[in-house]
Amino acid sequence: MDVKKATLSKGFKLSVMTLAIMNVTAVVSLRGLPAEAVYGLSSAFYYLFAAIVFLIPTALVAAELAAMFSDKQGGVFRWVGEAFGARTGFLAIWLQWIESTIWYPTVLTFGAVSIAFIGTNETHDMSLASNKLFTLLVVMAIYWAATFISLKGMGWVGKISKWGGMVGTIIPAGLLIILGIVYLATGGTNHMDLSQGFFPDLTKLDNLVLASSIFLFYAGMEMMGIHVMDVKNPTRNYPRAIIIGSLVTVCIFVLGTFALGLIIPAKDISLTQSLLIGFDDYFRYLHLSWASPVIAIALMFGVLAGVLTWVAGPSKGIFTVGKAGYLPPFFQKTNRNGVQSNILYIQGAIVTLLALLFVVMPSVQSFYQILSQLTVLLYLIMYMLMFAAAIVLRYRMKATPRPFRLGKRNGMMWLLGGLGFLGSLLAFVLSFIPPGQIATGSNTVWYSVLVIGCLLVVGVPFVIYALRKPSWRDPQAAAEFAPFHWEQPAAASTPPQQASQPRKSRKRTTPRNV
Repeated sequence: MDVKKATLSKGFKLSVMTLAIMNVTAVVSLRGLPAEAVYGLSSAFYYLFAAIVFLIPTALVAAELAAMFSDKQGGVFRWVGEAFGARTGFLAIWLQWIESTIWYPTVLTFGAVSIAFIGTNETHDMSLASNKLFTLLVVMAIYWAATFISLKGMGWVGKISKWGGMVGTIIPAGLLIILGIVYLATGGTNHMDLSQGFFPDLTKLDNLVLASSIFLFYAGMEMMGIHVMDVKNPTRNYPRAIIIGSLVTVCIFVLGTFALGLIIPAKDISLTQSLLIGFDDYFRYLHLSWASPVIAIALMFGVLAGVLTWVAGPSKGIFTVGKAGYLPPFFQKTNRNGVQSNILYIQGAIVTLLALLFVVMPSVQSFYQILSQLTVLLYLIMYMLMFAAAIVLRYRMKATPRPFRLGKRNGMMWLLGGLGFLGSLLAFVLSFIPPGQIATGSNTVWYSVLVIGCLLVVGVPFVIYALRKPSWRDPQAAAEFAPFHWEQPAAASTPPQQASQPRKSRKRTTPRNV
């Protein structure tokens, strides 16, 4: 994430409502609603709990960090690196990138299901949506289409993302909620299990696994922190925009989940198909079956728009850091449009490999779930690093100006940063437990993929960092990449990892490998 280039011109300021809507658009996705619909009324508890311990802390803590370093490149690499050193900062930006790479097959599986439901025969549509070969081909086709569009530059990406977000997410979300209200008001049968109540049975750990994935629903809110200085009177108005955006986001998720629960019994809910089946059932009830293919096309377009946004985002962030000397020259190559082409190709190869895992998983749904859980685990590690860094920087860089600050003293940062860290840690632990509601095949495969996957992904950036060479530096990029505060001659403290670096590197005014 290039924070330096992310702020708007000083002559223009975002209104509170505009920023709130931007927050909603950045976070809301409908593909995960079926995962929570199985919980009935208690799904609202999980949404609210995750919003309090994760969504709001993420947005506000990221805002302070973004405001502190609004004139420096690096994003989460900068934030974590200032607190714990460049090695840990590289781990953070790596996780942000690789998490999104692993996430693509899961969201594109939803896109494949949307395409399957473009037909008018629900039985045939459901059969096609469950076909592994069909899903595999569609996942790869949509992803590589998004990649080739991204290679043409941000012009195309911006246009498709803007309209896709509205047509494929906001409008369908509102429509689903309206359909649920109309269904109840006209005497439709309520299939939601009301016996569970608002508060879930927290003694059953396996029932919390799908709920832990709700944290990923709210992931990405830290990206909005780059706009903290684009709001008039940010200390007062930015928190207001966050609160409004969070409330709207939670309402969409809660009411949308209820709308699915009303029309589909919990025992019949499928993670990949139920959103489309829910729309089909509502349209059939209202004698509007012709609308089902239309909504399927809209949702598919929304998936393409979402993938485009993420293909161009995290890959750009790690590309920027890589040019400062943290990635080999191969990964720093761009095409004639200035797009990080080689990183996108490597990313595409990983997505293709993950998509081929369809052949070893017992079903499309189990593949969807296990990749979703791995994505959650990796992203939560990055968030824990971010929350910890924010607290540490209150002491390590106490004199640094904070245009946006949480509280006059450190208590508010400890409260929100600690809440976010502990919430992320809880979700991280729960994500290892196989869900009781979904057949994921062998538990051995489940634990092996998650444990080995985490160890491998976390280990790779440390290997790359250890192998880095001075020749990896792009001279121009290195000159533009500001040194960390502890690399300055007057630095008052040195992060732990610097002790392992050559003694001469501590006296440089620019990073050793930048």
